[in-house]
Amino acid sequence: MQITRADAAIILDFDFRTVVEERSGEDLSRCFYCLKCTAGCPSALAMPYGPAQMVRMVQLGLKDELLESPSIWFCLHCETCGARCPNEISIAGLTQALRQMAMEEKGDHLAADAGIQALRMLGENIIGTHNISADDNSQRLMWSENLEQVPEGLERKKGAHTLYFVGCVSSFFPMTYIIPQAFVQILEQAGGDFTALGGEEWCCGYPLLMAGMGSRAEETVRHNVAQVREIGPQRVVTTCPACYHMWKHFYPEILGEELGVEVVHSTHLLAQLVDEGRLHFKAMPRRVTYHDPCDLGRKNDLYDAPRRALESIPELSFTEMSDNRRDALCCGGGGNVETFNPDLVGELSQRRLGQALDTEAQVIVSACPQCERTLTAEARREKARVRVMDLAEFVWRALDTGE
Repeated sequence: MQITRADAAIILDFDFRTVVEERSGEDLSRCFYCLKCTAGCPSALAMPYGPAQMVRMVQLGLKDELLESPSIWFCLHCETCGARCPNEISIAGLTQALRQMAMEEKGDHLAADAGIQALRMLGENIIGTHNISADDNSQRLMWSENLEQVPEGLERKKGAHTLYFVGCVSSFFPMTYIIPQAFVQILEQAGGDFTALGGEEWCCGYPLLMAGMGSRAEETVRHNVAQVREIGPQRVVTTCPACYHMWKHFYPEILGEELGVEVVHSTHLLAQLVDEGRLHFKAMPRRVTYHDPCDLGRKNDLYDAPRRALESIPELSFTEMSDNRRDALCCGGGGNVETFNPDLVGELSQRRLGQALDTEAQVIVSACPQCERTLTAEARREKARVRVMDLAEFVWRALDTGE
């Protein structure tokens, strides 16, 4: 159908809504335009069309306008919208479907955009080298080279109880090497039986979904699952919330079957080790606050475990930020938004850092390599007297090793 005005032609695609709902799994008839999603969206002011407007555009069939809009690429996938929506509609799920449709149907039209070019390069990196940075994937355990003693059986120990899926950021970005270094030393201290895939670990595939290339994720998913099954662990643990979310929710969906192995995030395992009395701490007289990663908190309801681990450390003073748990502000690091609008990411990380500084904390603890990278960069820009640490690093530094 074509509606003609004096200055423009608007083409309404009445199949658009059906296709988007099928791909996203969202029933958009439940939206009654209360605008709570838009009011809470960290990116709304930067979007030509806010979250509620995007829903209405899908309902009306404004396909071309929406698929060619930067709005779908400014979504942080933080799920603030879903947490606020009375009917729990996920704009993140909606924009994920829209991104894939845009890449499939508007790829040539969008090809000149620098952000789209960067996403395509990211996708080619993952398909070609099996990691986000186009590094030699055989070097996935490079972070372990600085350990005083590399744990026995770290690479591909068959029959190990726990398999540690490290993730791309901690494997290849030196600033975050401390996360896997600390985590494996904690597991050793607790007497854990663990291993890792080394060079046979491929990118979890989540960045492909965020880049609108979800159709290309199946190969990496099947490879990782096959490698894990060859090792035969009882559980897979990861220090990356995005990897955790991908393994926990998208892997079974893509495979069409249950994984047959427990998937946990490191915060859950650390709290479990504390509860079992397998970790003992020295006094850490520090003022600490905790930042809830979006992929861990709003998407997976993992709020108590990291706090339980922190509060078990003697003499630690813990203070919540004004917005915490389900209401925690996004740091700006999600959804590949930095590729399109780095200024927006800077504004959001500045806002979150400000809340942390209001607590007078000496240390901001989080549980996500991307959150650590984003908040650390902002702290350096502002010359703030605060450290940003992953929970694994903080727990490792607090361990009482008896020395």
